[in-house]
Order: sequence, then C-alpha cells, then structure tokens
Amino acid sequence: MRRRDFEAMVREMVRDLPPEYLAGIAGVAVTGKTVPHPVRADIYTLGECVPHTFGTPDDGGPGLRSTVYLHYGSFAALAEDEEGFNWREEAWETLTHEVRHHLEWRAHAAELEAFDDAVEANYARGEGEAFPPLFFLDGEHVAPRVTKVEDDVFIDVPLGGRAWRRAAGGPLPFTWHGHEYRLTLPERLPDILFVTVRGIVPEPTADLVVVVRRKAGVKDVFRKPSVESRESGVEG
Repeated sequence: MRRRDFEAMVREMVRDLPPEYLAGIAGVAVTGKTVPHPVRADIYTLGECVPHTFGTPDDGGPGLRSTVYLHYGSFAALAEDEEGFNWREEAWETLTHEVRHHLEWRAHAAELEAFDDAVEANYARGEGEAFPPLFFLDGEHVAPRVTKVEDDVFIDVPLGGRAWRRAAGGPLPFTWHGHEYRLTLPERLPDILFVTVRGIVPEPTADLVVVVRRKAGVKDVFRKPSVESRESGVEG
C-alpha cells in the first residue's frame, strides 16, 4: 500500500471513532518511520501515543493532550515479512490501541507528570547538562528492563556490588531486536554509566542507551552517585 493511500485510510478510520474518544487528542498523524522493537526480532512498533501537555482543567490547565502517530515504515516492513498482511485490520487495531493509551493516561495524570519530567531530563542528557540519573525508569515500559523516552530507548542493567566490580573492563552482553551484542565497558566504572550504542542493526530511530548501574545500598542514601556518559561501538 502506498503511503498516501495509507494516510487516506487512517483519516477515514479517525472519522469512525466516537468523538468522546478523541477528546484531548491534538491530532492523528502518519510518519514515515520504521521503528524496530528493541528486543524482539521481526517486530516493529506500529504506532505511539505521545503526551505533550499536562495539568487539569481544575488548576487552570488544559488537561492532558496527546498526539497519536502511526508509522507507515513499520507497517511496510511487516507487510514485506508477512504474507497476506491486512493493512486495514492492523491500522485499526493500532489506532484504537493508541487512543486507548490516551484515555488511560488522562485517568492517571500523576504518572504522566513523571513521564514529562523524564522527557525534560533526557533533553538535558542530550545537551550535556546535569540530569537526575534514574529519569529513564519513568519512561514508557516496552519490555522487561527496557524503557522509552520519546524516541530514545534505554536498556537498564543494574548490577550488585560484586557483579558491578567484575563487569569493569569486560564485555557486557545485551539484546537488540532479537540479536545479541557485546559492549566493552571501561576499566573504571562510575556508579551509573550511560552508553549510547552505535553500529547496531537495524538502526534505532534515535539513541539506544545501555545504562549500567550499581545497585544502591544503604550507604548510598547519604551520597551522590557518580554519573558518566559516553558513546561506544559494539561486537555482535
């Protein structure tokens, strides 16, 4: 299916939704992105609901607003792999799933405030500014120990004291889109290390960040963790 035909089909589907379901949705847009699943091979993210305004009408705010995105590139990638791929059925399921996310999020505004803070912290990380190091834990959970903040994907690797010390200078395995890679860690590990990974296939739409962190103990309540960021290639 051509992209323009896909976009026309999605517009038709939006008109079929009950108006009350669309309350607070700023728009439904089709992108050209191909978004590989961070863990599972041959799986792609077909759509997303992205919140971008917080507050409630009671406190003078507009309430939660979201934009729903359907990724044409992901649909096309699946259509190539699956014989008899039903574009209409998959698009309707994806659209209603993301609208349901919006409705659920409107009912849990506190959780979205944490997500909003995570977005701001991730922006600071990208700009090389100071940021709260565990912000990524408040991102969208897409798999066990994998979160997403906007387009950036974070793989969380918490290690106990001994395991953390043994990991220094050695290879660290992790999985991306069903394939195992190895990341070489520095000889000296900070308490929390953010490694932006390069050279994986298929490429993510933004950053893939492996976060290697020492599990906090009682004494850590009284000290500030050391945090470092770097980029690294991988073996795989």
